[in-house]
Amino acid sequence: MKLSELKRQEEGVIVKVHGHGAFRKRILEMGFVRGQTISMVKGAPLKDPIQYKIMDYEVSLRKSEAQQIEIITEAEARNATNRKFNGILTSDILKISASEKSKKITVALVGSPNCGKTTLFNVASNSKAKVGNYGGVTIDTHEAKFKQDDYSLIITDLPGTYSLTAYTPEELFVRKHIVESAPDIVINVIDASNLERNLYLTTQLIDMDIKVIIALNMYDELEDKGAKFNYDDLGKIVGIPIIPTISSKGKGVLELFKKVIDVYEDRDKTVRHVKVNYGPIIEESIEAVQNKVESNHSLTDKISARFLSVKLIEKDSNARDLIKDCSNYEDISETAVREISKLEAEIGDDSETLLTDAKYGFIAGALKETYTVGHIEGRKKTEIIDGLLTHKIWGFPIFIFFMWLMFQATFTIGQFPMNWIESLVALIGDTLSQYMTGGMLKDLMISGVIGGVGGVIVFLPNILILFFFISLMEDTGYIARAAFIMDKLMHHLGLHGKSFIPLVMGFGCNVPAVMATRTIESRNNRLLTMLITPFMSCSARLPVYILIIGAFFPDNPVTVLFSIYMIGILFSIMVAMIFKKTLFSLEEVPFVMELPPYRIPTLKATIRHMWGKGSQYLRKMGGVILVASIFIWSLTYFPRDAEYSMDYDEAIFQLEADFNSKIKVSSPDDLNELMAEKESRLSQIRLNKESERFERSYIGRMGHFIEPVLKPLSFDWKMGVSLITGMA
Repeated sequence: MKLSELKRQEEGVIVKVHGHGAFRKRILEMGFVRGQTISMVKGAPLKDPIQYKIMDYEVSLRKSEAQQIEIITEAEARNATNRKFNGILTSDILKISASEKSKKITVALVGSPNCGKTTLFNVASNSKAKVGNYGGVTIDTHEAKFKQDDYSLIITDLPGTYSLTAYTPEELFVRKHIVESAPDIVINVIDASNLERNLYLTTQLIDMDIKVIIALNMYDELEDKGAKFNYDDLGKIVGIPIIPTISSKGKGVLELFKKVIDVYEDRDKTVRHVKVNYGPIIEESIEAVQNKVESNHSLTDKISARFLSVKLIEKDSNARDLIKDCSNYEDISETAVREISKLEAEIGDDSETLLTDAKYGFIAGALKETYTVGHIEGRKKTEIIDGLLTHKIWGFPIFIFFMWLMFQATFTIGQFPMNWIESLVALIGDTLSQYMTGGMLKDLMISGVIGGVGGVIVFLPNILILFFFISLMEDTGYIARAAFIMDKLMHHLGLHGKSFIPLVMGFGCNVPAVMATRTIESRNNRLLTMLITPFMSCSARLPVYILIIGAFFPDNPVTVLFSIYMIGILFSIMVAMIFKKTLFSLEEVPFVMELPPYRIPTLKATIRHMWGKGSQYLRKMGGVILVASIFIWSLTYFPRDAEYSMDYDEAIFQLEADFNSKIKVSSPDDLNELMAEKESRLSQIRLNKESERFERSYIGRMGHFIEPVLKPLSFDWKMGVSLITGMA
């Protein structure tokens, strides 16, 4: 609980002190350290500030300051552990529990898109979050808990972001998480093959004055280029410990989280707060704004005054919103505007550009002392492959060929395991039919469970093959090239090249595809992409397509399947053009998208992604589809006391009697013919009986109920039943 929640005369022990900068330094110097006992004396008449007793002296804190201090009370201590405290003093109980609770470390993973952040998260926590070789894979937060030595680590994988500027939803989300959730440690994951660009985010984390560790990921790629990098010296320059990692192989991950514990316990000597030097002119403006901001302790206890001042000079809209509740809001705002005007007039450039240039200048200076460039063979290989795959003439036909190949493999290769599973399902059904006694349970198992779930599970191989190819395109980096190829076409539709990635993801599942649109900066383009994504045929529709194609187009299955997907794409293009001219105004957004280097995906990762999606399909079969199958079976099976238009049992009895008398007087040559005719007529009577029973069942009555609505379409009650069951 927070110190601000402590009741009068109640006692607790300090577990953690959040906040940073001057507040944290001041509060620690006053004795508010981990393990120290504190009690509430009283609150002011207006309940703020609050008087506390610590180390035999009394001190008053504002409520906002007390909210930055985490404590544990006796009641919490006894509830939080199963340990028996018989005979132990209350103060000792609190200190033991505070010590245990203080060993819970919250960690946030922050980094640019495609830096291997989610791979690191998966390796560290043994999780299976989605990864890919393109930006915007992490479209939500992933959280996991694991043990490291005696410590419990709660690690959160945040969406990839190039900076902490309030430009895209991801950037704002990550910034809010760091400020509001206040993780104990932030791990800044950096792509070692692209240091300069990745360190830009690091400079903003430095301004935030928080505990940071740099994970120098993909370090093997840096070494493969022959580059030399003294990361220890760079760590000393920026005041942040740096640990090289190769997360795809699990190398360096253990050392990284050991360093997390060292930094958390303030045992690492590298850690110190440095200031990114923006140059004397800009520093003067930052200081002028910072002097106005620092008087608002309720704000600066949570977020660095310097970071906020830099963002105000960068004209950051979210930073302006944060200062609106400040008592001297007008003064801060006027100072920021004045300093921006002074900078732009004096240097002759936009203030945001000036600060960005200064950050890159700081990075260049730090790398000059520590980094030596090697050969660039890896980039040359990427350029050679790009020369073909993104060629102005051949790029688009190659992309179309890859898409056709994906559907060709989905249908042709998938046909073999599909037949095997179909035979297995039939065998299970025949076995149950042979050994189970007749009745409702037998009908439920064969017609409801086996017929329902078994009829859908046969399409699992097709879905797995489709996801295998999508995962392959993602992991190799080709999906980003596809967006590059499609940008001009997308532009004519009023969309962005980045819209292509969610649309391709829609072939797998529309839900994550819609979530992936958050990487699109323009609100209009984001909404438009969301609206047309459902036109992409997701994997749930694939079984229906295969069933229809197998029934009506058995000679050209691949061409028809490809055409169905293309028709969906054409419809999405038409709708996009209509919506862009009617609902959404024209909004030009620059096409800025990273083209990552090509990487050979590991078979394990690709299969894991494929199976992750396939397992969702299986869970759906075991849950929604199973329940729906049983529900539809119930509507079909009941009621059992239906009134028939004729006595079918009597008709069967009479038919058998007539044929038996004919068989007795027939010649041996006519016997086989009579037996065949008898079975044929018996089957027809039974079929008529079952058809009438089906019509009088609950599902049949529902079909008759909606038949008047379907009459104008020339649909009868049977088509109505098909529509109802199709909805399930």
